[in-house]
Amino acid sequence: MASVITGVILETLPQGLYKVKCDDGQLLTASLTGAPKQTIVRVIPGDRVSIEVSPLDPSRGRIKSRLP
Repeated sequence: MASVITGVILETLPQGLYKVKCDDGQLLTASLTGAPKQTIVRVIPGDRVSIEVSPLDPSRGRIKSRLP
């Protein structure tokens, strides 16, 4: 089961990936979730996001939503 944590986007990487610093200090590489044309989450460096972390590779995750 994947865990959900929050963090801040540090930089945009190629191929739709983002480098995210979690609130606990961990660095993750994350991509956006959702099927194309269903839900579009627009994020830029500095945005707070909620991330679903992969149980198989804790250094990877999916951005679920942007937080206020």
